[in-house]
Amino acid sequence: MADKIELTKSDRMAVAWRHQFLQGSWNYERMQNGGWCYAMIPAIKKLYSSQEEQAAALKRHLEFYNTQPYVSAPVLGVTLALEEDRANGAPVEDAAIQGVKVGMMGPLAGVGDPVFWFTARPILGALGASLALSGNIAGPILFFVAWNIIRMAFLWYTQEFGYKVGTQITNDLGGGMLGKITEGASILGMFIIGALVERWVSISFVPVVSQVQQADGAFIDWSALPAGADGIKEALTQFNSIGATALDPIKVTTLQDNLDALIPGLAAVGLTLLCCSLLKKKVSPIIIILALFVVGVVGHVIGLM
Repeated sequence: MADKIELTKSDRMAVAWRHQFLQGSWNYERMQNGGWCYAMIPAIKKLYSSQEEQAAALKRHLEFYNTQPYVSAPVLGVTLALEEDRANGAPVEDAAIQGVKVGMMGPLAGVGDPVFWFTARPILGALGASLALSGNIAGPILFFVAWNIIRMAFLWYTQEFGYKVGTQITNDLGGGMLGKITEGASILGMFIIGALVERWVSISFVPVVSQVQQADGAFIDWSALPAGADGIKEALTQFNSIGATALDPIKVTTLQDNLDALIPGLAAVGLTLLCCSLLKKKVSPIIIILALFVVGVVGHVIGLM
């Protein structure tokens, strides 16, 4: 039996270093896939000796991937463990690796943004700025040093944590743990992607369906408002009470309003499913992106969107 191929600490550190540039090749088609694949190259070269195996691994890691760049590290660690066991003959399929990646990236992205972008970075920035305003050169230096220590330490230790967890998963192949993890991660990943469709896809149909004269009291009578600050206060009070329709005596209902009343986000889901259908038919993603651009421009020009 051949010796087991293992990723050394230096191999994993090389991957962690490259992982810092996850956003370096961001694109609208598959987002962070280029940076992810770039980070995996040292491990792929170590694990697979033939060019065919290396090419297959590179292709495997050029699939869609997108998450907060720092919390991507534990996903990378798990993936390294899966690739290591695959290289040593374990029955780890492409679908299992991609399923774990997609399943983990969504929930972790929801954690990474508030922790790093909305908490740690603003706190360090405020501390550095306060020192800089007082003329202390230590302000920007403190921010730069502290932020990079936190960032690089988090990337390394969470990648190592993911690597150890991934090894435990693949060690239990006989117990079916990997199959359960893959299935659960795939389901969770699809759920997260589905929930984010309305956030990522924005469509608004502007044709007017109806215009209705509103009853007295259902809108702000601007001529009856008192002058000065009292009038502004009264207008804001009525607006908060009635809503957006309070601004005009004519209630205008657009096609988008009717669609939102039926099922919010219906058009976005429909467009997403259409794009998925075209991708399954081997239509190039670039063609789809260009077609969406043309449809959007034409729709705006003719007054549809």
